[in-house]
Amino acid sequence: MREDVKVPDGRQLTVEISGDPHGTPVFLLHGTPGSRLGPAPRGLMLYHQGVRLIAYDRPGYGSSDRLPHRNVADVAQDVAAIADALGADRFAVLGRSGGGPHALACAALLPERVTRAAALVSLAPPTADGLDWFAGMSPSNVAEYTTAAAGPERLAASLVPRSDAIRADPDQLLVQLRWELTEPDRRVVSDAGIRSMLVRNYREALRTSADGWIDDAVAFCNPWGFDPADIKVPVLLWHGEEDVFSPVGHTRWLADRIPGATALLQPEAAHFTALRVLPDILTWLVGDRPWAAGSLTA
Repeated sequence: MREDVKVPDGRQLTVEISGDPHGTPVFLLHGTPGSRLGPAPRGLMLYHQGVRLIAYDRPGYGSSDRLPHRNVADVAQDVAAIADALGADRFAVLGRSGGGPHALACAALLPERVTRAAALVSLAPPTADGLDWFAGMSPSNVAEYTTAAAGPERLAASLVPRSDAIRADPDQLLVQLRWELTEPDRRVVSDAGIRSMLVRNYREALRTSADGWIDDAVAFCNPWGFDPADIKVPVLLWHGEEDVFSPVGHTRWLADRIPGATALLQPEAAHFTALRVLPDILTWLVGDRPWAAGSLTA
């Protein structure tokens, strides 16, 4: 179900709600580039898990209004406004890839509302002490984030034409990335159902512009506006050890920084493997027990 929500500063955000309407609210924060239509468990599975899944287009993506000069921390005010509009006092947050830092921001800045948080294949802050931020990262991401650090104008020069090409043929993004995919990722994206979800996701993400993509990348490469060490709620971190888009060293750093975080580092898995573990992560998010060893089915 689609719903448009106005936030206090007048912007409009487009929200997608699925699963059990009376279930536990869980915000699913999409990747980069991405949209509310990104990969997620099917509605029937969500219903059986007792999950009311709330996804929305971050500013500048899909139908959501842009928020110029946003940083990662700005997500908290948008999530809180959507939760208010939907009558969700408390909720869990789950972010995959580019959604990971945003999920951690909600956990740090909305401690009275967030029950649990999970970040899958997340980046760490660019100011992470002792972390070689680009180590193990694919050449395309190194180039993108290096350009983003120089400012949105330079990044737009490369991402706008790339976005135009993907808008015309959303499958092009996967084609462009194919030479960088590790074997675990090739296996995942070769699945027709997952590939269809990804294509639909990219089509909606870039339907109007490249603004969301540009703003995400710039935000990741600048101060996030919060310290992961301030997070007090239970946090689950998952990462495939063969990930070249968000290298596993980023999650190792986050695990050392976030008090009490549980880190699951999976061998012979990579970036897109995170799509296969979403159901297990959701089960933990809506429960009240510690992570059960051996419960992950990738």
